Amino acid sequence: MAPTATTGEMQSIPALLERNAARWGALPAYREKEFGIWQSWTWAETAEEIRAIGLGLLTLGIERGDHVAIIGRNRPALYWSMVAAQMCGAVPVPLYQDAVADEMAYVLEHCGARFVIAGDQEQVDKVLEVEDRVKGIHHIAYLDKRGMRKYDHSRMNALDDIAAEGRAAAQRVGSELDQRIAELTCDHTCVMLYTSGTTGKPKGVVLSNRNIIETSKNSAEFDHLKRGDEVLAYLPMAWVGDFIFSIGQAFWTGFTVNCPENASTMMTDLREIGPTYFFAPPRVFEGQLTTVMIRMEDAGRFKKWLFDHYMDVARRVGPAILDGKPVSAMDRFRYWLGNLLVYGPLKNTLGFSRIRVGYTAGEAIGPEIFDFYRSLGINLKQLYGQTEASVFITQQPDGEVRSDTVGVPSPGVEVKIADNGEVFYRSPGTFVNYYKNPESTASTKDAEGWVATGDAGFFDETNGHLRIIDRAKDVGKMADGTLFAPKYVENKLKFYPNILEAVVFGADRTMCTVFINIDLTAVGNWAERNNIAYASYQELSQHPKVGAMIQEHVEEVNRSVAADPMLSGCQIHRFLILHKELDADDGELTRTRKVRRNIIAEKFAELIDALYGGKDEIYTETEVTYEDGRKGKIAATLTIRDAKVEPVQQRMAAE
Repeated sequence: MAPTATTGEMQSIPALLERNAARWGALPAYREKEFGIWQSWTWAETAEEIRAIGLGLLTLGIERGDHVAIIGRNRPALYWSMVAAQMCGAVPVPLYQDAVADEMAYVLEHCGARFVIAGDQEQVDKVLEVEDRVKGIHHIAYLDKRGMRKYDHSRMNALDDIAAEGRAAAQRVGSELDQRIAELTCDHTCVMLYTSGTTGKPKGVVLSNRNIIETSKNSAEFDHLKRGDEVLAYLPMAWVGDFIFSIGQAFWTGFTVNCPENASTMMTDLREIGPTYFFAPPRVFEGQLTTVMIRMEDAGRFKKWLFDHYMDVARRVGPAILDGKPVSAMDRFRYWLGNLLVYGPLKNTLGFSRIRVGYTAGEAIGPEIFDFYRSLGINLKQLYGQTEASVFITQQPDGEVRSDTVGVPSPGVEVKIADNGEVFYRSPGTFVNYYKNPESTASTKDAEGWVATGDAGFFDETNGHLRIIDRAKDVGKMADGTLFAPKYVENKLKFYPNILEAVVFGADRTMCTVFINIDLTAVGNWAERNNIAYASYQELSQHPKVGAMIQEHVEEVNRSVAADPMLSGCQIHRFLILHKELDADDGELTRTRKVRRNIIAEKFAELIDALYGGKDEIYTETEVTYEDGRKGKIAATLTIRDAKVEPVQQRMAAE
């Protein structure tokens, strides 16, 4: 594929940086909140900082093709380190900051990292812990100096000191850096990102400059992103979405990237920045909705009535007004009044007052949750993508947003549906290969560039939008031949603030059952209002009144599912509330909080047998991982409940 107009002159991220420093040198590029104060760097200052880090890496002996692991929370200096590594002809490899040492060891060993740039002492300690298993680490840099004074600094330095060394050596190594920057083309590797590993070991996805720049250009033009936009960089840097938003699109459009102080201040920082372009996975929107509902339950009678009354108006006409569709003058007035009294203050509290374009992806979002935000006048849309596509496969155009589809193919993307219903795509963003894994590359991407997504879907005949049913491997049939799509039911359950996670079973079975995790914040607040005492998550989860409340939610979902003839066989017959939260540290979720179904089914096989064996309760012991890495066991007797199932007028077997 020959370089396009996009990549003609701007063939690399460092080339875009040079353009931005010349075009928007005095305008803000990155901001970071530290010690409660926002600091800002212009594009010119950003370019100078990145070059200093690049020069410093050259003094440490970085070679073309070296892999540089980046570990830590979202901070400008870590983003700059990724670009500096590219300048040197090296490959940045961001890691999940909450990865335990063993997970980190696999990635460091697999990519053969020679350099590690860590955010703080915690990340450095994890690297040092696995050094006996990971050979070849030449140098470790760290950003935060706190706690690092007594460490062995023979091959470890603060990133600031490395940058200072680079500035001092500019005359000596500057020409070498310029030469390496000039060598970069569209086909050089821009970044290597590891998949979440839902079905096995994570795979290293190699993405080129062409992949990132073309995708950033096309997606930015699709949504009319511009220099004046503001984004909040708070999602893991190891996730492809954050790389596209905080480096790819940011460097293409020149908009400003804002880094919050830490995870605990994220919501406050979100309100202070008021981003115009915002992305969040469904769990963030679910969590915010839970917080809103809890506050409304605690509100006075009049305020609760006001909220309920105007939210009814919003659900009825809000999405139509947002999409520019005809709405009566009276309804427009009611909505205007609701915005004055309810929606406006609520959006301001959430930090969503200025959002012009909002996206959610990663997993399907419950339609009720999606419609709630759009009813407030927030232009929330769904996109469908994956790491191997440099994120974007489909996007929803303004005015054509629906909760049950993921939009039309993104610019430059082709999509087709195989005979078995699996979705395939090819695009300028299609990954180069899986690092050191030609077998998986060949099984995922064919000779013509078509990539198998592993998802089952179809195009809606009425509007041409893609509709994703579920993961292809998860979609199946019930024993009577009806369609089984667990994610469809799980998303409906997770609409309720009291339900944090749900895992549905039923493939080849006579009925569907489900494991449920309660949301400790929401249910704990409810318990307090109802004078229910509890000492732990485990105790609260098994309280009879909590079980009865969750049963009401399950039966409401059953009524909703029964209305869909194609999926009505997925109603929940029996359920239990798990005694522990599903946890990435225990291997039950990925680091992006996707359910690892096979591991859960294997780990809790006795609970599944009890659900289908007609038992009313079961005693279980489960191994858990504590925050300090120690292992332990928790035991509990779990109550199993039957849920009312609605009669179905018609059932359609899967074709």
